[in-house]
Amino acid sequence: MKQYRLLMLTTLMISGCSICYELIISAVSSYLLGDTVLQYSITIGLYMSAMGLGSYLSKYMKQHLFDWFVFIELSVGAVGGTSALVLFYANLYMETYQIVMYLEIIIIGTLVGAEIPLLTRIIENDNENLRVTLSSIFSFDYIGGLVGSIAFPLILLPQLGYFATAFLMGCFNVAAAGLIIFKYSGRVRRIGAYKMASVLLFVLMAAGMLFADTISNRVEDGLYRDRVILSEHTQYQHIVMTKHKDDLRLYIDGNVQFCSLDEYRYHEALVHIPMAAAKKRDKVLVLGGGDGMAVRELLKYEDTEITLVDLDAQMVELCSENAQISKLNEDSLKSSRLTVVYEDAYKYLGETEEKFDVIIVDLPDPNNESLNKLYTNIFYRLCYGALTEDGVMTVQSTSPYYAPDAFWCIHDTLESEGFYVRPYHLQVPSFGDWGFNLASKQPVETIGVPDVPTKYLTEENIDALFVFGKDEQAKRDIEINALSKPVLIQYYSEAVRNWE
Repeated sequence: MKQYRLLMLTTLMISGCSICYELIISAVSSYLLGDTVLQYSITIGLYMSAMGLGSYLSKYMKQHLFDWFVFIELSVGAVGGTSALVLFYANLYMETYQIVMYLEIIIIGTLVGAEIPLLTRIIENDNENLRVTLSSIFSFDYIGGLVGSIAFPLILLPQLGYFATAFLMGCFNVAAAGLIIFKYSGRVRRIGAYKMASVLLFVLMAAGMLFADTISNRVEDGLYRDRVILSEHTQYQHIVMTKHKDDLRLYIDGNVQFCSLDEYRYHEALVHIPMAAAKKRDKVLVLGGGDGMAVRELLKYEDTEITLVDLDAQMVELCSENAQISKLNEDSLKSSRLTVVYEDAYKYLGETEEKFDVIIVDLPDPNNESLNKLYTNIFYRLCYGALTEDGVMTVQSTSPYYAPDAFWCIHDTLESEGFYVRPYHLQVPSFGDWGFNLASKQPVETIGVPDVPTKYLTEENIDALFVFGKDEQAKRDIEINALSKPVLIQYYSEAVRNWE
């Protein structure tokens, strides 16, 4: 067994790489297509099936097992290492992205599925101790999978991004092949060809890592209408900033968060409607809104103390320190009247004992399970508990025109928790028709004119915000969005697919 110690240790590497490829394909597909549950489910299911196919096919590899093993490692490194790049280009230039995605999953899964059976047979042929062989191999396999699954979301993706992470995993697979060639050169027949292939592939993967940022910028220039001037992965999301003349746009996971030319429309409606409706506005809670735009509008009210809760410290830091964004938000994130809490909004509401006069929920659209949690009946129950008796809350609620079922699902879910709800909407040129839900413990009949400077809101157009057309009504009976049954994701995903 000792003579195969190095061979067995490579199991750690290839297992960690395998789980990372699976996560890369799932994450990239979720980023490009949305519907996280669907993309992860398809990837995991198809990957496991392909591994079974690979395991079955390995029985036909009867001779020259070391050659087969090296070939598989090099192949996995080549396909897996370029997987993220291929998927992004497929999304840009092909109508059949899913076919490319499925092929990648099947190829990588089939190759990975053959690794462990081959390794087992190589060692078993000499040691004749199946029990020890299997226990050792599977131990390393499971540990490697654990390391990969932890490292990917916490270290690799935030620090390296999709492309560099994939290229790094490719380097590991090629390195594993190189170690086998070096250590067991007497057992490898086509050693010259494999040495050359290993060197070329390793150089290719290393170059991909070195120029990952350049590659990323070029690819993202194709994904976004305007020139990409910033691309940053945080622990929680992918932030991209684009610019064309005076048009500065911020994207989170591919979805536009604001356009500098018209964001004031969105944020005035988000902030000043609930502030005008509130009897008191001494203490205001902002959930999300790490770009500082909502806080900018709130600072127009003297003596108002603001608490901002955002999970992503890197997002807040970027919008505080970046010269272009801080100019737009007027350095609001540095105000002495602002307290910033870096925490999940759900957890914060569950733990806080403070009561707020106004709560502003400025969260991204509910396109995944993590965000869906912040649109459920339980979350709104927590919001209800954090409001004063005369408190008012507004919730950004997607578009009543493009996603009417999702919009009214949020509305009905709020009502299910005892809120009096008044929906309203306005045209934001970069977004289209965008909606909000004004929720309160006491009925709010009339909305006055904000007593602060505005660019869009007037006495004449405020009443019009609360009028909806026939084509902005729900298209079916709407269910309440709950943790145990996240129907909102379904409504939202269907709307996205219909408008793509």
